[in-house]
Amino acid sequence: MKFRAWGAACVFAAWAVVASVGVSEAQAPDMPAEVDTALIVSVDVSNSVDEHRYRLQMEGIAKALEDPEVLKAILSGPQGGILIAMVTWADKPRLSLPWQRIANAADAAAVAAKVRALPQQTGEFTCVSGMLRSISDKVVPQIPAKALRIIVDVSGDGRENCNPEQQPAAVRDELAASGVTVNGLPILEGDEGPALEQWYRENVMGGPGSFILPADGFGDFGRAIRQKFMIEISGGFPPRKEARANR
Repeated sequence: MKFRAWGAACVFAAWAVVASVGVSEAQAPDMPAEVDTALIVSVDVSNSVDEHRYRLQMEGIAKALEDPEVLKAILSGPQGGILIAMVTWADKPRLSLPWQRIANAADAAAVAAKVRALPQQTGEFTCVSGMLRSISDKVVPQIPAKALRIIVDVSGDGRENCNPEQQPAAVRDELAASGVTVNGLPILEGDEGPALEQWYRENVMGGPGSFILPADGFGDFGRAIRQKFMIEISGGFPPRKEARANR
């Protein structure tokens, strides 16, 4: 009898734990049914990106998310919030920051802190096609809410050099055909700058309202990504003198 009583008590205790977990999960805030923008920030971290350049990019993204004007744009949409994810890529892409919701200043600060804490990913090559394929197949399908706009924001300082089976423009065209906007932020360094901007225009930019907004070197990345976020989140177009839009 004592053994039976002890067994019943254990079963009851286990049931209580399961029930408490169920209650906790039920009380956890769910993702919204709809957001204004689902933004995928895709950052090149190949071998040309040393620790200093990596930190310039992460700090630039974090500061942009904390910027009062960017936050105002986030909160001014009809749904009052966005979803954001981050992919870092070189030889292979990595979902460094899974989908996060930003609907207030505290959310923005929390996401900015996560961005600053991301460890540097290493890699030799600049595999643009593989990055776009991963985003198309694995990241976009996992958006946890209906988004009025889906935007992929690609930044980097080099062209495709992985000899892929499928060229970046072909994958970009698939994303564009599904209604995803792919914008480019080429980081222009030295004499190769103008050629890289043109390459991004031909192979990266695509979809509704897409545009290219270059940074004048890594030191200018913070300015460029802030301006880019403002345009992307507000659903507007960049001034012609700043970037060439695809209308």
